[in-house]
Amino acid sequence: MHEKSASPLAEYRKANVDGTLNLARQAAAAGVKRFLFVSSVKVNGEHTRPGFAFTEADESQPQDAYGQSKYEAEQGLKEIAANTGMEIVIIRPPLVYGPGVKANFASLMRAVQYGWPLPLGSVHNQRSLVALDNLVDFIITCISHPQAANQTFLVSDGCDLSTTELVRGLAQAAGVPARLLPVPVWALKMGSRIFGKADAVERLCGNLQVDISKARNVLGWTPPISVEEGLRRAVDGMKKS
Repeated sequence: MHEKSASPLAEYRKANVDGTLNLARQAAAAGVKRFLFVSSVKVNGEHTRPGFAFTEADESQPQDAYGQSKYEAEQGLKEIAANTGMEIVIIRPPLVYGPGVKANFASLMRAVQYGWPLPLGSVHNQRSLVALDNLVDFIITCISHPQAANQTFLVSDGCDLSTTELVRGLAQAAGVPARLLPVPVWALKMGSRIFGKADAVERLCGNLQVDISKARNVLGWTPPISVEEGLRRAVDGMKKS
C-alpha cells in the first residue's frame, strides 16, 4: 500500500512467481507428493457486488501487481503438477487477522483501543476475513485430505462483517466502547478524494465477499473458531506486544 519500487510487478514476481516455482520444482524432484500454495483472493479481484461473493469458478481478474504475481504463480504450479504428477492445492484467503497482524488492521485496532472517534458508523458493506487460526486449520486439512488434490479453495471465517460491525467487534473484544460517528459513505468517499486516500476508504467501505461452500462441501471443513473469538485473540495479541 506504500509501494516504493519502480517496478512493483518485477519485484513481486521474484518472490511470488520465481521463488515459488523454484521451490515447487525442487519439491517435485525430491518426491514430494503434495504442494500447498497460499495465494490470495486478489487473484479473483478487489471488489464484489452486494450479494455476489467470489467463487473458485469465477474468472481471475487480478488488478494490482501483487494479485497478478499470485495468479502467475498459480498458473506455473498447475503446469508443474501436469508435468510431474505432484499434487497442487491452491488456497486463496482474504485479509488474515490475528495476533501480530500489521498494517491497516493493526491501525484500526489501536484506534478502537485508544477510544478515537471513527467516522465509520454508517458503513453497511460486507467483507470476508479469515482468522489466523482458521486459516492454519484449513491448511492442515488440505495437507492430507484426499479430495483437496489439485483443487483451488477460497477460505474465510464464514461470517462476513460490515466495517461498522468490525469496529464494534474489536471494541467488544477490547472491553471499550465503540466510538462511531454516522458519517455517510458518500461523504467519506468525497473527503478521501480530496486528501488522496481514495484506495484506503474504498477498502473500508467496499464489498469483498468469498463463498466457502466448496471448502465445506468438498472437504467437510468448517471454521473452528468464531469471528468473535478471532477478534479477541487478535486484540489480546496486540495487548501483549
